[in-house]
Amino acid sequence: MGTPIGGIIEREEITLDFLNGRIVGIDAFNMLYQFLSIIRSYDGSLLADSKGRVTSHLSGLFYRTTNLVEKGIKPVFVFDGKAPELKSLTQKKRHTARKTAEKKFEQALKEGKIVEAKKFAMQASQLTEEMIDSAKKLIELMGFPIVQAQSEGEAQIAFMVSKGELFGCVSQDYDALLFGSEQLFRNIAISGKRKAPGKNYFIDVKPERIELKKNLDGLGIDRKKLIWLGILVGTDFNEKFPKVGVKTALKLVQECKGFEEIIKKTKHTPRFDYREIEEIFLNPSYSKNYEIKFSTPDRNKIEEFLVEEHDFSKDRVQNNLDKLMQKMQERGKQARLQQWQ
Repeated sequence: MGTPIGGIIEREEITLDFLNGRIVGIDAFNMLYQFLSIIRSYDGSLLADSKGRVTSHLSGLFYRTTNLVEKGIKPVFVFDGKAPELKSLTQKKRHTARKTAEKKFEQALKEGKIVEAKKFAMQASQLTEEMIDSAKKLIELMGFPIVQAQSEGEAQIAFMVSKGELFGCVSQDYDALLFGSEQLFRNIAISGKRKAPGKNYFIDVKPERIELKKNLDGLGIDRKKLIWLGILVGTDFNEKFPKVGVKTALKLVQECKGFEEIIKKTKHTPRFDYREIEEIFLNPSYSKNYEIKFSTPDRNKIEEFLVEEHDFSKDRVQNNLDKLMQKMQERGKQARLQQWQ
């Protein structure tokens, strides 16, 4: 979910061509949840194979990642590690909300209310260990690097961006900015026509680029104050301050020199230590033990995994593999040419 600061964030519309030749860090959990949310059957049910195993996330990974590769984008998939203890309460609340949504989804299906069923189905999305394992297997077979974060994936990506190993972070969440990622790219895997949530019309979802420094300068704050702003409106690690929206939060952090001053002005004593949350964002845990290495897709094993094991369409998988293999071969040729220049 992240922190809801999008209303004050400046962004620019881009095309996927902007990322041609760039290595970007994919917030893997965030992307998989996107696929589970939007890749569904007509009644909102998740796609599944003949054994009842969910395949919506695999469909998104295979077909949409190939689209990115065709645009020259080089994805590195970063998976979350152990979440900070402060996130446990948020996770429990999300679990409860998903269970409630799941019951409402099933009830709506029984009553033939397909529109409502789809709405509740999206809210009920749950990423399981089995899904994570199958996603990692497919990513490896496709030849893309996997980085296992110590804790938050966005923190790991921000660290790798700071080292110049990644061009930016691909995620829907704004947390990447709080963690210090210099560039955030949104709507990369889900661009195009999308049904507006809870509405009967479609909207254009276009790729976006958000620059951290440009936004901090424009808002007249530093990153620490951006973190304060996030704390005020709510993060994955704390509940929001009551009656404080994002614009009010911005005004408070602009005017106040310390968070204690903000607490006095809001007349709200939080049930958490804001310093702990500051520390999570300013000095997060990250892994230094990783390797960014791209390899040739294993065509036979991909076909076996998707077609034979998970009942994907053979023709569609083969057509997609033709595109993927061609692009990877072109990349290999270009790399060899550069070695002789």
